[in-house]
Amino acid sequence: MITTETAFARYECLRPMLPQAQFPEASRRGATLEDTMGDYDAYILDAFGVLNRGEAPIPGAVERIARLRAAGKRLVVLTNAASYTRSGVLAKYHRLGFDFSLEEVVSSRDVAFAHLPTVHGVWAAITDGEDDLSDLPPGHYGADLLAQPDLMNTAAGFLFLSSARWSHEANARLKRALHFHARPIIVANPDLVAPRDDGLSIEPGWYAQDIASACGLSLFGKPFPNAFDAALERLSGIPRQRIAMVGDTLHTDVLGGAAAGLGTVLILEHGLFRGLSPAPFIASSGIQPAWLVDST
Repeated sequence: MITTETAFARYECLRPMLPQAQFPEASRRGATLEDTMGDYDAYILDAFGVLNRGEAPIPGAVERIARLRAAGKRLVVLTNAASYTRSGVLAKYHRLGFDFSLEEVVSSRDVAFAHLPTVHGVWAAITDGEDDLSDLPPGHYGADLLAQPDLMNTAAGFLFLSSARWSHEANARLKRALHFHARPIIVANPDLVAPRDDGLSIEPGWYAQDIASACGLSLFGKPFPNAFDAALERLSGIPRQRIAMVGDTLHTDVLGGAAAGLGTVLILEHGLFRGLSPAPFIASSGIQPAWLVDST
C-alpha cells in the first residue's frame, strides 16, 4: 500500500519537471468552500478527494456545489481520470447526484486526445478493459494493449489511460520493449496516486515515471498548463485571481493552479492528506495554498 508520505516524496523528486509557481506567505482557514466565496467568482474542481472518494460522493459535496451555483459561482470540473470519455465522466457525476453540464467538465483524456500526434500505425492503449476508444480523433487507431500483447513490440505509440489492470511486471516488459524500439507514450493521467475508500491507488503517472528514460513521454492533465488552458477556456471573462483551483494535492492541484495564476484551495479531510496535518508537507515543499478548507 502506498502511503501519503511515499507519494509526497516521489512528487518532490519530480519537481524539476513540474511547473514553477509563486505562493502566498500563509493560508487562510475555512470549514467548507462556502467560506471562500468572497474571494472567488468561479471554481475549478478536482474530482477525487473533492467531489468523490472512490465511487461515493464526499459527504455534503452535492449540497455544497448546489449552494455555490445558487450564489452565482461558475463551475468547471477538471479531472485527471482518463478512463472515461467526457460523457462517461458526466454520467458518473450525475449518478453521484451532481448537476454538472457537459460544458462544465474537462477531462485530461480530452486534452491528451486533442494533442495526439499522427503516427503510422496503431496506438496501443493501457485501459481499464472497458474502454472502446471511440472518442479517438479521426485518423487515429487504437487497440487494447493487454488484449493484444504483441502490440508491446509493434505499436507505433502508447496511450496510458488507466492503471486498473496494469502492474509493475507489465511496466517492466514495456520498458524493455521501449529500450529495444523507442516510441512515444501519451500519459493522460499524470497522477501518481488517487484516494480510494481503502487507501491510495497507484495511478498511470507512477508507472510512467519508471519508463520515462526509455521513451518520449508527453503528460496531459494537472499540474501541466495544457489542462488549465482547457479549463480556463470555459471561464472566459473572469480574472484569474478570482478563480480558485480546488483539490486535495499540493503537487497537482495547488502547484498547477498557482502556476496558472489562480487562487488555490486545498481540501483536507477526504484526499491525499486525510487524517494528517498538511503543515509539514507544505513546509517541506514550499507549496502554500491560498486556503486550507476542511471539506468541500
